[in-house]
Amino acid sequence: QVQLVESGGSLVQPGGSLRLSCEASGSMYSIKDMGWYRQASGKQRELVGKMIFGNGIEYSDSVKGRFTVSISEVNAGRILYLQMNALKPEDTAEYYCNAGRIYWNNGAFSRDDYWGRGTQVIVAS
Repeated sequence: QVQLVESGGSLVQPGGSLRLSCEASGSMYSIKDMGWYRQASGKQRELVGKMIFGNGIEYSDSVKGRFTVSISEVNAGRILYLQMNALKPEDTAEYYCNAGRIYWNNGAFSRDDYWGRGTQVIVAS
């Protein structure tokens, strides 16, 4: 099992910056990627940025050049960060941390997804 706890969400003015953190603990065995997703009110959850270990970072087009995903290894696990710059009102959403475990099961690869409870970001003047 993997436990994910997000923090750092806040109210921020347009053009401002914010950094979200996701503390990951538990077994990191076979965790192949960690990333940030967001869900605005009335909309589906969408990818913001995802770090695929050993294979780079993917970003959604809407945040490229403004948001940066990074990670730190700590004794108890990992901390995933999301640095958000030049924030826009349309970035307002609940932001969720995700970790994906890939494993071989009955002749095929399977994936388990782990989610945090989210942290709210509101961009408004």
